[in-house]
Amino acid sequence: MEKTPTGTSVGVDDPYDHVERCDHLTDDGRCRFAFERPEADPAFAEARQRDDYACPVVEGSWEWRDCPHMRCRKRGHECARCGLAEVRMAHDDDRPLLEEHHLSYRDETRLTHEITVALCRWCHAKVHGSWARVDDDATPDAEAVAVREERRSRELAELSFSTANEREE
Repeated sequence: MEKTPTGTSVGVDDPYDHVERCDHLTDDGRCRFAFERPEADPAFAEARQRDDYACPVVEGSWEWRDCPHMRCRKRGHECARCGLAEVRMAHDDDRPLLEEHHLSYRDETRLTHEITVALCRWCHAKVHGSWARVDDDATPDAEAVAVREERRSRELAELSFSTANEREE
């Protein structure tokens, strides 16, 4: 299983198995990175321009790991492991239920990319505790459900209507 530079587990064998699409990929199969940032890698941008900015992965000539600028940051609204939905309270400093979990870390010996998924903080702790995997069939932790429901109750209370007279009493 892949490890962080400090040796803790990231919960996957191959981070590229969790890449559905690159963040730079447009809906019509073009590379936004080469178009918007040609100065970052002129040779790459020129090659993409010659192919009308077509993504080589979409065309089938590359894998995600072959692209030097591939990035996949999934900022989901639910945990990729247990499915716990995020409930964020506006104007509140509560800790988020979901955290960004890095599947890929920079390594001196090989090319790596930024690959992340969203995990609830309970699953995040379990994965880094090295016994849980991101793709486990898991249910939300009881404490996580309690925190989410407490936030939903507060959210519903904020949406409820009460007259000025009721608020005075």
